[in-house]
Amino acid sequence: MEKKVKLLLAEDDENLGLLLKEYLIAKNFDADLYGDGEVAYQGFLKKQDYDLCILDIMMPKKDGMSLANDIRMQNHDIPIIFLTAKNLKEDVLEGFKMGADDYITKPFSMEELIFRIEAILRRTSQETKNNEQSVYKLGKFSFDPRKQTLSTDEDSVKLTTKESELLRLLCNNANKVLERNFALKTIWIDDNYFNARSMDVYITKLRKHLKDEPTVEIINVHGKGYKLIL
Repeated sequence: MEKKVKLLLAEDDENLGLLLKEYLIAKNFDADLYGDGEVAYQGFLKKQDYDLCILDIMMPKKDGMSLANDIRMQNHDIPIIFLTAKNLKEDVLEGFKMGADDYITKPFSMEELIFRIEAILRRTSQETKNNEQSVYKLGKFSFDPRKQTLSTDEDSVKLTTKESELLRLLCNNANKVLERNFALKTIWIDDNYFNARSMDVYITKLRKHLKDEPTVEIINVHGKGYKLIL
């Protein structure tokens, strides 16, 4: 029997939370509902076996951003979707900087939530099964997309899932233009404004990781995308 995907759902609106939990269970997910950020974090620490987190941003005791940060300290790779009643660009971008995989603005349809959950799970599963080149050499760095590590002889950095996916695409197109829309639709599924800004954030993070290697550079190609220069 196939193991059910286990979801952590943190939502302080009791009616919405129960509705979401019942719908997710009806769609064959295993979902635990928590009514505030602190209780959700304690539940995460206790169980430690969730496959994906769905976090409301505005919650008492511990907001969704703080909860996401605490969860990331325990599990660097677990996918996170933010639920937000706000539609301010700054809130969405802050969520992506925290390492969110996606966000949904309230009100939203249940079908949209399921679509986004399944898209993230497909992507992360494909990354795990990926059989492409096992290790890429980037000057003094070695990039292992399966382990999601960027290493030198002295040190090793654990990349987030999106950092790893984006760097893998750049490596597979080394010294060629990685088209912006292609990268967005491959990793983020949608090439909308918020996802495009999110990708800019991750490009900046990758540049910081690689800054100590002068022979490696990620450049902007105006109107087209990015190029990894080796």
